[in-house]
Amino acid sequence: MPTMTANPLTAADRCDRCGAQAYIRATLPSGAQLLFCAHHAREFEPGLRAAEADIYDESVRLADTPGTAADDEH
Repeated sequence: MPTMTANPLTAADRCDRCGAQAYIRATLPSGAQLLFCAHHAREFEPGLRAAEADIYDESVRLADTPGTAADDEH
């Protein structure tokens, strides 16, 4: 099977479950795609794996996001 290069997720990509920013794209064998925030991806991961979905995960980007504003941004 050929390797597909996934397009990076952007701030415009939203979780299909809750509308938060999506960091995970699950592509089902049918070609249908589902987008999830990290929380919902963890919740649905067992079912997605059982369905043999291809999972593209950018949740590592969450570690790069500061939790609070820097002092000079107040």
